[in-house]
Amino acid sequence: MFRIGYRTLKTAIGTAMAISLAQVAGLNNFASAGILTILCIQVTKKRSLRTSWDRLLACLIAMGFSAFFFEMLGYNPLVIGIMLLLFIPVTVALHVQGGIVTSSVIILHFYSSAHVTWSLFYNEVLLIVIGIGVALVMNLYMPSVDNKLMSYQEQVENNFHVIFKEIVHYLRTNETVWTGKEITETSKLLNDAKSLASKEIENRVLRNEDIFYVYFSMRQKQFEIIERLLPLVSSIPATIEQGKKIAIFIEELSEHIHPYNTAYVYLDKLAALRREFRDMELPKTREEFEIRASLLQLINELEQYLVIKDAFRGFPKNKTRIKPKLQVKTKEKA
Repeated sequence: MFRIGYRTLKTAIGTAMAISLAQVAGLNNFASAGILTILCIQVTKKRSLRTSWDRLLACLIAMGFSAFFFEMLGYNPLVIGIMLLLFIPVTVALHVQGGIVTSSVIILHFYSSAHVTWSLFYNEVLLIVIGIGVALVMNLYMPSVDNKLMSYQEQVENNFHVIFKEIVHYLRTNETVWTGKEITETSKLLNDAKSLASKEIENRVLRNEDIFYVYFSMRQKQFEIIERLLPLVSSIPATIEQGKKIAIFIEELSEHIHPYNTAYVYLDKLAALRREFRDMELPKTREEFEIRASLLQLINELEQYLVIKDAFRGFPKNKTRIKPKLQVKTKEKA
């Protein structure tokens, strides 16, 4: 489906504005201001600032190189080649190689003029300032992606709920018709969500931490544990009483998956379950021993799952549409 994105719209408007301003100012090669604007409009504010700085510094260096080489060695294509052999390594050493293409335009302006004058410097500096300045102004606006991130959050938590329900069903019956599609789906959701949250961080110039990125990183660690739970669950017979008790615990856990921090409630319940298992009669056969080992490993993995959530400080209410089903006071984090 054909559609025009906000970055395309900003690029089109910004390019027209930059060229118009340069033309009104009576600058030579005024179209180059539009080229600078196109190159400096990026997907995030931080990337735009970095790109603009790279191009500004590279262009200023290019002006100095051009004045020196053309005036000393003459105005011919061979001099351009010699100059680029030195200019490009300098920009790479200064980590502003992103400005090489733009600087090449400036170099060609100097070459076309066939003579270095103060008015030429003035013209090129204004072109750079207008082109980069318009791009920075256009990049002041970045649309919020909070709704999209909230949607990812809802989908991830719903999939966690489905996976836990399937685990509960298997512990009780040792039967399943589950396709496992939520596993692959959740993996992709988490990767996409973290990528989008990372871009959101780059749009916050003065603040690096973003609650969504921290949240999806936390869920990704939990998801790795869920993947480890599945083979453990498959080794526990439905006839084992302790397996049924773990099923009850996981079922309750599945009903209270939300972005707030109530993990400490379930850590206490899991600790009580662990004490109960520890007081059980010792296994008498190899099969009982293996089942007991799987049960304890399952408890350890569930504990780690909850510890990861307990370290998460919880979501501000304005950053999620999900409401906690468990009406308890959430743990405050410093």
